[in-house]
Amino acid sequence: MFLLQSKVKRQLGGADHLITMNMTKPLRQSANNSQLNYLPFPQVAAVALHAKENVPITLRLPSGFEQAPPILAMGSRVRSAFCMLQTGSAVLSQQLGDLKSSIALKTYQQTLSLYLSLLAHSPAAIAIEQHPEYPAAQFGKELANQLNGWADCGLPLHDIQYHHAHVAACMVDNNIPLNTAPVLGIALGGLGYGDDKALWGGEFLLADYCQLQRVGTFKPVALLGGEQAIYQPWRNTYAHLISAFDWEDLQKVYGQLELLQFLDRQPRLLLNQLLFNSTNAPAATSVDRLFDAVAAAVGVCCETAHYDGQGAIELEALVNAEQVQSARQAPYPFEILPLRRAAQSIPYVESRSMWHSLLEDLFQGVSIHQVAARFHLGLADAIVQMVTYLQSQHSFTQVALTGHSFRNQILAQQVTEKLSAKGLTVLTHNQIPTNDSGLSVGQAAITAARMIGRVGA
Repeated sequence: MFLLQSKVKRQLGGADHLITMNMTKPLRQSANNSQLNYLPFPQVAAVALHAKENVPITLRLPSGFEQAPPILAMGSRVRSAFCMLQTGSAVLSQQLGDLKSSIALKTYQQTLSLYLSLLAHSPAAIAIEQHPEYPAAQFGKELANQLNGWADCGLPLHDIQYHHAHVAACMVDNNIPLNTAPVLGIALGGLGYGDDKALWGGEFLLADYCQLQRVGTFKPVALLGGEQAIYQPWRNTYAHLISAFDWEDLQKVYGQLELLQFLDRQPRLLLNQLLFNSTNAPAATSVDRLFDAVAAAVGVCCETAHYDGQGAIELEALVNAEQVQSARQAPYPFEILPLRRAAQSIPYVESRSMWHSLLEDLFQGVSIHQVAARFHLGLADAIVQMVTYLQSQHSFTQVALTGHSFRNQILAQQVTEKLSAKGLTVLTHNQIPTNDSGLSVGQAAITAARMIGRVGA
């Protein structure tokens, strides 16, 4: 056993030490170590990273899936994992990394080939993510052409919406039967390809295994510089602030804040041009990017993030139980407003009031620990407010919490407790990870449900 050099540790981000085994033989099959989040509300360990200690995992599918044909689901690009569905069960692979990396893509392909051989899996259909350019989807298309399917013309491909797959994975994890009435899925995370080809990441979806309806969302805010916004969190802070306020007005009131002075030193003119010209500044409803924006605003993980979600992790780490209790007296306010697009109106969570309160707290010298706590509780309240509004418009008794943002234990606990107090049944992830490494289970379940429906029609 040995400690890696400090340079490597710095590159990895939040770890103080990294201990590895001095292997004398090469690994035949790579896998990460599993990670568990111990959540106090159901008092169980929820899988955060499904890997070495429980790979491959076989999940018995809920009632109604007994006649499902064999299906291969390819998963997503980031935190990739595939799923093989057959004989009423789903086999989920370990997380295989970000397929943007050629090494990860090669590992993914080799691991998939191994599983297909070991399990003698001969899929009748392949499920892929809707995004046309993601490597897993492209590889799925290649496989569909290579493998003989119905009528010897290649396997049928099923494009599955990203957030629908998240909700379906949570439903499978909670053994929800095939013909159950729609649940309200709350899918909060980074970025997913929406039905309208926009970037979604903060969605309220009325969904069953076959269909979904988008019934609520978060306010779309620009990703200034596209993917750079993930790794330079201050870009999200600036985007949120100029989306809510006039910059000159902010400077007049809060110009002495270190945050405003830092942002004023950045290439704002260039960023404003990106926004004005709609160039490399796509709008996104991402809750992960909202966490990044708040983290940068309070001074943690401001200039550079070494991995996706670092800001949210460090922001959560600022808050303890005592601060949560104190923040209950004055959580940051959000608003629920209508979003009108092409004669369509759906409610959205507006964060302008939250940002005003946060800036005022920073100006008054409130500790960043209390600011972080007030944000967490305010966001949880906003989610519950949206659910309460949607109850007046739609019929549902079950709410599924899914997506990367719900790895945040404070947010997950607060939302679960508040919704349970309203008499709703709250579904959370247990065996299947809530992030993208559980996505393929949902893709497979949706594809199976639709194929079963066609046969029975």
